[in-house]
Amino acid sequence: MPAQPFTSVIPAMITPFTDDLQVAADRLAANARSLQAAGIAHVVVCGTMGEAGALSDDERRVVVETVLATGLTVSVGVSSPDAPTAARHARAAAALGAAGVMCLPPTAYRADDRELDAHFVAVADATALPLMLYNNPEAARQDLPAATIARLVEAHDSIVAVKECSGDARRIAQLAELLGERAAILVGGDDWALEGYAAGASGWVSGVANVAPEQCLELEACALAGDLTAARALHLRLLPLGRLDMTPKLVQYFKAALDETGGHGGPVRPPRLALTAAEQATARAAVAALGAGHAAEQALRA
Repeated sequence: MPAQPFTSVIPAMITPFTDDLQVAADRLAANARSLQAAGIAHVVVCGTMGEAGALSDDERRVVVETVLATGLTVSVGVSSPDAPTAARHARAAAALGAAGVMCLPPTAYRADDRELDAHFVAVADATALPLMLYNNPEAARQDLPAATIARLVEAHDSIVAVKECSGDARRIAQLAELLGERAAILVGGDDWALEGYAAGASGWVSGVANVAPEQCLELEACALAGDLTAARALHLRLLPLGRLDMTPKLVQYFKAALDETGGHGGPVRPPRLALTAAEQATARAAVAALGAGHAAEQALRA
């Protein structure tokens, strides 16, 4: 079985662009170094948050190489409409030195069990890298029930982790029961990280961690230590941002939040458009809740 690299808080990084929508490698590197300074060791690039669908193969290479050069451990999203494309992305990730890959079911077709097997076999056979199976019904247009995930994990040695983003917090406990130690279970939805850890998750692939990495790491530490009072307080501070992760405009919201906090967010590529004034205000309020919540916590402790 491949080594298990999928642990702790793993930010799903955004891809910064210049004003003329070219990949801004210097800004990407600066974001990566900020995460590293905050205690983050591992990130995912070229996922939904990274606008992977709008990147060329050459641009994907630039993104992976740029973040690897900072010294972070890097896994690469390879989700695609079809298996040959996903396999090609997986081979490219391995050649560049990635630690793992993350993959949805086929994104343009509702696959049956036989077709799911063929899809993941193609990705697994493309490289020796460990594979994070990604269950996200919104992104893949189908939900993988816990029993299907367990069957896929059992059938494919390369699948050593599951990013669970169905929105059903009960799914984490169900997966923990079915999978045991066979695969890591990672929270995939930022607005139920506390519930996910409490139910048995051992990590968290997070959009919020782009903006508040220290708080995400602290939430994880409190939850795993059983300090639910502290974990709940952190969860409430993060929740306004976490809810933005579960919207169609998550990329725009987190880029706006990064801009608000001194990071590099910037514009998005089509078909996404810039946030409206009202949506910008929502992003600002979510960022403000981080500081307001911290002040309230400090007052309670005084």
